[in-house]
Amino acid sequence: MRKKISATIIGLSVACISLFPAGSAGSHGYTDAPTSRQAFCAQGAVEDCGEIQWEPQSVEGPKGFPSHGPADGTLCAGGNSRFAELDDPRGGAWPATQVTAGRSYTFRWRLTARHATTDFRYYLTNDHYRPDRPLTRADLDLQPFLTVPYGGRVPDATVTHQATIPAGRSGKQLVLAVWTIADTGNAFYACSDVQF
Repeated sequence: MRKKISATIIGLSVACISLFPAGSAGSHGYTDAPTSRQAFCAQGAVEDCGEIQWEPQSVEGPKGFPSHGPADGTLCAGGNSRFAELDDPRGGAWPATQVTAGRSYTFRWRLTARHATTDFRYYLTNDHYRPDRPLTRADLDLQPFLTVPYGGRVPDATVTHQATIPAGRSGKQLVLAVWTIADTGNAFYACSDVQF
């Protein structure tokens, strides 16, 4: 009888554990409008992406950008070496979303785990940016063109923000989106290549 009870308890424990997939604690969020590099990798539209193809939501790094946060050259991977493929400029060949300077655009995050949020911020590259080099702070306007404060609230699973894309840009550029978490030391980073 004791063996049957023990076997039942072990069986139930295994069943309960299987309800919570491995890695779910590391799931968080990414942008898919404009399509981020990690989203392109997850869709299979870009090859040789490494682990990010299975974890587009996991680009988490230290918060405090731009004064703190990931080092230059590692911004698209959030400073996370596991996802270094996102920092590889691929000779400027990342797919890009068509956008129009001075026009309104709806930016969208997909959140697989929601967190108390400080804010969402969006940065755009400047005239010094070259799409064939890893992204640095010198390549960005360090004043975000859109900041959406959350004051510690927890966002929905899908978050959209409407903004006017700055005028005076042309060619291939990049949007760096940063989701800053209120109750941890981290933020989530997403790089989206855009074509004006």
